[in-house]
Amino acid sequence: MSEDAAGTGLHTEDMTLNVGPQHPSTHGVLRFVVKTDGEVINEAIPDVGYLHRSIEKIGEKCTWHGYVPYTDRADYLAAMFANQGFCMAAERLGDVEVPPRGEYCRVIACELNRVASHLIAVGTFGQDIGAITPFLHALRERESINDLMEEICGARLTYNYLRIGGVGYDIKPETCARITAFLDHFEPIVDEYNRLLSYNKIFIERLANVAVISKEDALQYNLVGPNLRASGVQWDIRRDIPYSVYPELDFEVPVGRGERGTLGDSYDRYYVRIRELMESCKILRQCLDKMPDGPAVAKVARKFKPPAGETYVRIEAPRGDMGYYVVSDGSEYPYRVRIRTGSFTAMSIIDKISPGIMVADLIALIASLDVDAPEIDR
Repeated sequence: MSEDAAGTGLHTEDMTLNVGPQHPSTHGVLRFVVKTDGEVINEAIPDVGYLHRSIEKIGEKCTWHGYVPYTDRADYLAAMFANQGFCMAAERLGDVEVPPRGEYCRVIACELNRVASHLIAVGTFGQDIGAITPFLHALRERESINDLMEEICGARLTYNYLRIGGVGYDIKPETCARITAFLDHFEPIVDEYNRLLSYNKIFIERLANVAVISKEDALQYNLVGPNLRASGVQWDIRRDIPYSVYPELDFEVPVGRGERGTLGDSYDRYYVRIRELMESCKILRQCLDKMPDGPAVAKVARKFKPPAGETYVRIEAPRGDMGYYVVSDGSEYPYRVRIRTGSFTAMSIIDKISPGIMVADLIALIASLDVDAPEIDR
């Protein structure tokens, strides 16, 4: 309690609010315990665990091949990357080499998935702020990607496309032609998003200079992906710890530049994702041009039993550095599976930067971090 500054003897106290776990702006079953003085936040503490599914423990009870579909659920908006991280860990333990065509198929599938994931991030961001139309425009393009994914692997959300040793299905030439046609259509559409959202005066005023994360704080709180790059840190696993065929591809790593306000603000975190859409298109075009002939999957034993050992694999998912720590005891089942995700670390900084911002700005902060409930509660 605090005494009124005017000396009236009036005592006040903070109001404690529950934001979530069913609030649409919390992007899943996330709960924030918020203490406010009127509309100003004094504290916002994340309370997670509502979507815990023991997905890591399940990894100890499935065969190496059988666990791949479960990884889709680690991040249902970026299932292809969760597939890839586990498969790469298994391949490293079992000394399995993926054929070149299989690697290109993986990158094509993953970058399409990155675009689809960022479209959800951008579209729901506008919706959280109060702009409904951009969300519908984003879903329209995402449906086209879902159609392509269905053509590639038969699924539209949880793909189960990657295999230990490559991919489940080769990408057909006619599908490659349709991907090219989609890129020809989509790249100009990004300008449409900019007109609707990026350069919208109200949108800019809601995000510029709001919930600024400095470069130092971003590093200390272990932010990754677009959230780290928005604070001016040029770090991307695809370039800095290269894997698959990314070393053969030319692309930029967008970073925050204080586009409309302060470096590392909510607008920078939004706009980095807009720029990454174009970089993914650039990567996809190169992969389609360079796609080699040959098999798309290596021959791997049905009862896959990698030698005893441990490994840690890192990939650049849409929400940043996704890591798989996997231990083998030489049996048909993994001994231990541990998944490291970007959304989990992003939650930790909310308590740090939320004091002093408005309640409405908390919604903008959550949206700008693009946290995903399945990535947090594994």
